Order: sequence, then structure tokens, then C-alpha cells
Amino acid sequence: MYDIIIVGAGPAGLSAAVYGLRAGKSVLLLEKESYGGQIINTPEIENYPGIKKISGYEFAENLYQQAVDLGAEIVFEAVTAIETEEDIKKVFTAQNEYLCKTVILATGATHRKLGIEREEELAGKGVSYCATCDGMFFKGKDVAVAGGGNTALQDALFLSNYCRKVYLIHRREEFRGEKRLEAALREKDNIEFVLNCQVTALNGEKTLTSVTVRDKNTEKEKELSVSGIFIAVGQEPQSQIVQNMIDTDEGGYIISGEECYTNCSGIFTAGDCRTKSIRQLATAVSDGAVAALKACEYMEMC
Repeated sequence: MYDIIIVGAGPAGLSAAVYGLRAGKSVLLLEKESYGGQIINTPEIENYPGIKKISGYEFAENLYQQAVDLGAEIVFEAVTAIETEEDIKKVFTAQNEYLCKTVILATGATHRKLGIEREEELAGKGVSYCATCDGMFFKGKDVAVAGGGNTALQDALFLSNYCRKVYLIHRREEFRGEKRLEAALREKDNIEFVLNCQVTALNGEKTLTSVTVRDKNTEKEKELSVSGIFIAVGQEPQSQIVQNMIDTDEGGYIISGEECYTNCSGIFTAGDCRTKSIRQLATAVSDGAVAALKACEYMEMC
């Protein structure tokens, strides 16, 4: 019987483990793949308070080691289901069944991909899914943003402050994002709209050097010389295992406020899988701390 079982060993889950263990609770982390989450794919982190520069892998390794040194138990098994029986929670994997008093869901979200050749190969080598994380590496260079929602528009605005030129590629004639953001983009003379176009190829040997786009009306293709492309076509929360028991919004994100409660007593959530407006490393770690402390508070009240 564990005090806390954390599903997911990314920054939110590992942070929750650190805070739970420091509060004297027994903690089990269940992770289906490798610890660290998406941050391990980031070559350099320069926006985490108190750390001038660190690689995503090193940050994840340090956080993982901190949790292990405090006594965290980490098992690499995919969670398949969660059940509640009064004050006891049952967490199932394909191999085992685990019992606990509280659960923290820190399953994260994955960036929706374009689904074209070489996308994974060039990830971190010109292909990025986070403008605020990686934008500064392209200072003074030409880049592209793919997408038409608020995130894409915000990314293009952000990048226009540092990059020489920003191509904003959208498959439709009109953007889905807010009109005020579109108006701000139109005032920038280093942003070029590439509308009714779809990215069809990522080019370059070891790093990205250009992208090929196809006009959906004419079927003609053209090549844009860029050092980076920021893909902002949405995210997919990893919440499938609890969608029949936990309230989620229409996008699948677990509904939760800043105190990380879910609608299910004794089950909390943290990080990118929950409803929130900002998804950054700092906010994921913050969620983990809050969720763990609220879980401890819950156990004291029971």
C-alpha cells in the first residue's frame, strides 16, 4: 500500500515525487517509457529560473536522481486502468496491480505532428515544437511556423522579435486564432503569410535547411529556405486511461484548477495533461509540487 502513486515520470511527476517524499510519504512512480518526458529532447534549456543553461536530458537526469535519492520507487510499466474502492485506489498495469491512498496523474501531452517524412529524424535539428523553448537558438535566422491557431500566431509573434524572417504557413485562407493576434502579425514587416499551403517535405542532410510547401489550390510546390520550423498544430493529452472516470474537456485535457484537484476524490493531476493556459517546464514542476502537497493534505483529512 503506497501513500501516493504517480502516473508519469516527466518533470511534473518527478517533482510530485520529490515533494511527496519530503513530506514523509511512500511514493511509487509508474512510467510507460523513459523518465524525463518531452524535455529530454530539448538540447538546451535557458528559461528555467535559477539555471542559466542546461540540457533537457541533464535536467531530467538531475530531477530523477533527486527523487531516487529521497527513496522514490520507479517502475517502468504502462498503466492500463485505475479503480477506486472507498478510500483505496487500484492502479493496474499489464503486469501488476498496485494499491494506494492517492493518485497523481502526470501523464503529460504529446505534440501533434505533421506526419511527414524525416520529422522525427530532424527533431532538435531544426524541427521544434516549442518556440519559447528553442526560439533563441535561431536569432537572426529565417524560420517557419506551421499552424493557424493561437499557439501558431503567438509563436510567430514571439519569433519575429529575434529572427530575421518568419514564414507563417497555414493550410487554410483564414487563421483560427484570435483576430487581435492576426492584426499584430500584419503589422510586422518580417512576417510573411503562406496561406492555403501545406508542408510536404523537410530538407537538409544533418540539419534543416529548407521546407517544401504545396499550394492546395494550384498544387504547385515551392521551397522556403529556413533554419528551423516550429510546428504548432496542437497537442494530444495522454488521458485515455481515465477518460471514463475523470472529467475532461472536449480536447481530452483533465479538468482541474490551480490546486490540481480532479472530480474524483483522492485523484489529482499535474502538468501538461490538465486544463491550463500555459504549458512550460516551470509550470509542470510547479503543478507537481502543488499536487503532492494537496495529496498529503487529503490523506491527513481522511
